[in-house]
Amino acid sequence: MSGKRAPERLAMDPAGIARAAELLRAGKLVALPTETVYGLAARADSAEAVAGIYRAKGRPDFNPLIVHVDDLVMARRVAEFGDAAELLAARYWPGPLTLVLPLREGSAITPAVTAALPTVALRIPDHPAMRAVLAALQSPLAAPSANRSGAVSPTEAEHVVASLGSAVDAVLDGGGCPRGLESTIVALRPGGEWQLLRHGPITEAELTAVLGPPQPVREAKVEAPGQLAQHYSPGKPLRLAAEEAEPDEYFIGFGPVTGDCTLSETGDVAIAAARLYACLHAAAASPRPRIAVAPIPAEGIGAAINDRLRRAAA
Repeated sequence: MSGKRAPERLAMDPAGIARAAELLRAGKLVALPTETVYGLAARADSAEAVAGIYRAKGRPDFNPLIVHVDDLVMARRVAEFGDAAELLAARYWPGPLTLVLPLREGSAITPAVTAALPTVALRIPDHPAMRAVLAALQSPLAAPSANRSGAVSPTEAEHVVASLGSAVDAVLDGGGCPRGLESTIVALRPGGEWQLLRHGPITEAELTAVLGPPQPVREAKVEAPGQLAQHYSPGKPLRLAAEEAEPDEYFIGFGPVTGDCTLSETGDVAIAAARLYACLHAAAASPRPRIAVAPIPAEGIGAAINDRLRRAAA
């Protein structure tokens, strides 16, 4: 990597897109905006480039990475698609849904991306900058969240720089991420069964309406990002479902329960999801040693918000 030099800051314009693709082609690490969070991208076919992701994040190598592709043609070169996968791809891609599918034999994906598993986590992102870079590169990108492993995910370019600094070669600044919460992850199993591995913007109820009820996740093995018990940590004790703050707590509010940072004054869980990580970053930077969060409804995308908060508090 490049010593103590600050990462290049790239604009979301044709020159910035071209420079990002040039760096990635050369095996460098570039933080790219998606509709969910900023991703730390590297060529998924380069073991050396992917090793750079693990070094930069301090990420355990048993934790697989999500592969981002530009279209279904590229996706089918990476994974085996059955009927359920085709159905979900047609309905939700591009978008915040990751599918865990059998890795296609002969795929160029380096084993470090999949943690040597026979499956691969795959999605087509829905952000113009990420899509433009993928189109220019014409190669899949591995791209976990662009932050130190286990820390709060980045939804702004400044979050990336604060977390990774010189460990990343460049940051393509696409402004704030509109969804603000990582993708839903679904594992599709033989025989038409499926499992929800990570809550996200596509809710369990939506998926059940398409696929039928999911199978429970019983195995302890990690098949996709976001399955570790402790994750998204702001580095301070976190108290959940708090109606008010103690004097030493930074308070994150919701709806009528206002705080130092409020997820949504109107009680809109979609807005709360988009603001969650920005509020956690602000809480982490606060001089107060502890954090409290107001109650969040568990329905719909609220389930994904509560999932992240429980792991952050672990």
